[in-house]
Amino acid sequence: MTIDEILRKAPVIPVLVLDGSLDPAALAEALVEAGLPVIEVTLRTPHALDAIRAMVGVRGAIVGAGTVLNAGQLAVAAEAGARFIVAPGLTAALAAEAYSTEIPFLPGVATAGDIMRGLDFGLDRFKFFPAASSGGIPALQALSAPFANVRFCPTGGVTSETARDWLALDSAVCVGGSWLVRPGDDLAAVAKRAREAAALSRR
Repeated sequence: MTIDEILRKAPVIPVLVLDGSLDPAALAEALVEAGLPVIEVTLRTPHALDAIRAMVGVRGAIVGAGTVLNAGQLAVAAEAGARFIVAPGLTAALAAEAYSTEIPFLPGVATAGDIMRGLDFGLDRFKFFPAASSGGIPALQALSAPFANVRFCPTGGVTSETARDWLALDSAVCVGGSWLVRPGDDLAAVAKRAREAAALSRR
């Protein structure tokens, strides 16, 4: 699958920072059943790689690794079974590693210069990050104007209340949702939020 095909699977990609309190396979099953098959597990906790290994065995789940900062992290995430890679920014070394391994890659951008460097690497799908503090919807609208063929997944500060507004943008394929799993949640609470997110329209 290409990164574009992955991004178009659902309007919201759950962005997970896992603390070990939820069984990762059961969590993936709940998200897939709710209609959110694409799952980003951030490499911010010691539980992340084990969670990816558990989640990739869930039927229908498309599990990727987020907060990937360098080629070494990309390699271990891919070895754990990650099917795509998300980074908060864009470096030549990380782009080269993603290209050489042919793993779908979604780097973060926040400026026109970031996007132009990504285009130089042959990329045209990006995470707009951090979305809210980088100027929000007006900033993405302005950035999208000179880059007509580029599409984005706004992430960072997007909420259940603002997701629909982001998805109304022609340049937004989906959004990253960190609100779907909160500390102390049980699976029922996650599943409820996931169903609501899956029902959001892109237009």
